[in-house]
Amino acid sequence: MTSTRRFSTALRDYAREKIERLGNAEILVGIPSYLCDNSIVNVIKTVRKGLDTHYNGARALIMISDGGSTDDTRDTANAYDVKSFNIEKIITIYRGLPGKGSALRAIFEVANFLKPKAVAVFDSDLVSISPLWIKNLIEPVLNGYDFVAPDYMRYKFDATITNSIAYNLTRSLYGCRIRQPIGGDFGVSPRLAKHYLDQEDVWETDIARFGVDIWMTTTAIVGGFNICQARLGVKIHGEKDPAGDLGPMYRQVVGTSFRLMEMYQDYWKQVKGSRDIPSLGDYPHEEPAPFEINQDDLIEYFQTGYYNFGGVWRQVIDEQDMAVYRDLAEKGGTDIHLPTETWVRTVYRYANAFHSTPRQRMKVLNTMIPLYYARVASLVNELKDKDARQSEAMFQDHAQAFEDMKGYLLQIWS
Repeated sequence: MTSTRRFSTALRDYAREKIERLGNAEILVGIPSYLCDNSIVNVIKTVRKGLDTHYNGARALIMISDGGSTDDTRDTANAYDVKSFNIEKIITIYRGLPGKGSALRAIFEVANFLKPKAVAVFDSDLVSISPLWIKNLIEPVLNGYDFVAPDYMRYKFDATITNSIAYNLTRSLYGCRIRQPIGGDFGVSPRLAKHYLDQEDVWETDIARFGVDIWMTTTAIVGGFNICQARLGVKIHGEKDPAGDLGPMYRQVVGTSFRLMEMYQDYWKQVKGSRDIPSLGDYPHEEPAPFEINQDDLIEYFQTGYYNFGGVWRQVIDEQDMAVYRDLAEKGGTDIHLPTETWVRTVYRYANAFHSTPRQRMKVLNTMIPLYYARVASLVNELKDKDARQSEAMFQDHAQAFEDMKGYLLQIWS
């Protein structure tokens, strides 16, 4: 992971002064924001309603930690009056690398100062957030949990990085069935927030960008913190077509996951099997809205990748799996099927290549993206006629394959 100028704090002086005047709060709600002037007020308004409904009278702070938005995000957030005697609001531009991780660092610094009973964080582009989300993420912390991961209902084509890599690695490596390990909304205890802050070297790396969510989940597991999931129902936010704009997020999430494998290899090498993580809270059942994925673009990107990176693939991937990719690239068309075992070996071999080539690791990781596109294009075909229950059963089968083939990873790990 690359590093840059080191900041001793993510809080600016004016924000620190306001926090010091506030003195204390029982609940802290953080909202990392960037270019979200169309959605930020809805999130703040819903958080305020959730606090009023479920924690009426509790002293609370809503903190918008912004990445220097050039639209009207901060002005819009500032113009909204929470109209509550016990709820304060602060809007600040964080210091540090641009990204969600730096925004969260600022929020955790405030938590370390105010010593609230619970911290909750919500993405700023949420459409589906409801007042019940506030209760479902905060209540477990008040009852002794340290990390509360979100448990969303998502459409079968949504969360492709989660369903292809993040959930599978979290389950197979660390033995925890946390369904949304890179979900953007979560609850945290003050002691875990302090633990995150204490990992000082992390905040000047790529984890300070998109990679922070998987880092938080993994660090909570390895640190032995008390973990649960919170049922939140359907998540609706800014749609991200895998063929469109997920490339940077893929590099940061998967790159962080592979880096964590190095950091915590003594831990995951000892883990066998996996365990369920309790999912708490009630939520009305809803079906997520369907949407389409541009499968033609996915396949085109994969084929282009084959001709550009085929030489690298042959060095990284098993010979038997390279033959599969070669056939898919030369065949073309949307009738694509990538065997699960091929994908598992591909992910494990790329993790090992990332580990064994420290100077070229990000270049190596970039060559994996077209293979990920092939995987998603294959999933589109596999999921085409499946309902939500059948789709989830298939994803669980895929995760079990990662778990069953962990011995392969242990065998090749440099």
